Amino acid sequence: MRYLPILEAGTTKETFLDFDRFIKDIADRGLDFLIKLLFVTVMIFIGKKIIKYVIRILEKFFNRSKIEISVSGFLLALVKAILHTILFTQGIIFLFGIESGTIVAIIGSAGLSISLALQGGLSNFAGGVLILILKPFRVGDYIITTGTVGNMTNEGTVTAIDIFYTKIHTADNKLLVMPNGALSNSNIINASNEATRRLDLTVSIEYRENIQKVKEVIMDILNQNEKIIKDKDINVFVNSLDINSVSIGIRVWVLNDDYLKLKWELLEEIKNAFDKNQITIPFNQLEITMRK
Repeated sequence: MRYLPILEAGTTKETFLDFDRFIKDIADRGLDFLIKLLFVTVMIFIGKKIIKYVIRILEKFFNRSKIEISVSGFLLALVKAILHTILFTQGIIFLFGIESGTIVAIIGSAGLSISLALQGGLSNFAGGVLILILKPFRVGDYIITTGTVGNMTNEGTVTAIDIFYTKIHTADNKLLVMPNGALSNSNIINASNEATRRLDLTVSIEYRENIQKVKEVIMDILNQNEKIIKDKDINVFVNSLDINSVSIGIRVWVLNDDYLKLKWELLEEIKNAFDKNQITIPFNQLEITMRK
């Protein structure tokens, strides 16, 4: 029993020593954390300055490249977000001592899940960026698209090109909204890319008709029409010899704005001229023979 106070005293002394080491360890760790926090603060401050400088350089590059404002703004915001994410991620890794492999694995898993969930949206976004950068068509152009599903053909005037969708105003006053992912993978005919456009027509006549006379009648109509560009070739020719008729081809050049008007005018004028000159346009007929 006489040694009990000594043991208790020793135990109390060791406890105080452990507590003192604990306090000292906390102080050392706190000081180390404050140093790391100060370093991370300086690193983030300098990193933000560098990011602003990089964004300014990219903005000047986009302005010189004449990229659409919507694309350049989105790309600048995307690059800025990615650079800030990298900067803050590195700060967290350094501050808390997290292994970079763990962070990369978490970001990779999250990115994979997000990309699978937004697969269609990402496809449309990529298609929109390609359309706005490569510029196969612009707002105001008349385009004809042939999709990959069922070979469906859509055509009309482009009214807006967004990141995810393109809006087309059809000739019958409908609004067609097409996803950029499908549009970028379609065959696109830009009818407004050039100021002029060739108009191709075919008319059929019977085999008994005088081809030379038919060509003269058509050429007279073409020469009198003011919408036809006279500086370019005007061709009237035998296009094909079909089973029940001779196909006459017509090729003229016209301004884009006058394309449909000229087409309608020529078809009507040719029909009236053929009637006046007694030129027969063949059509399907059915003969029935009655027998007793």
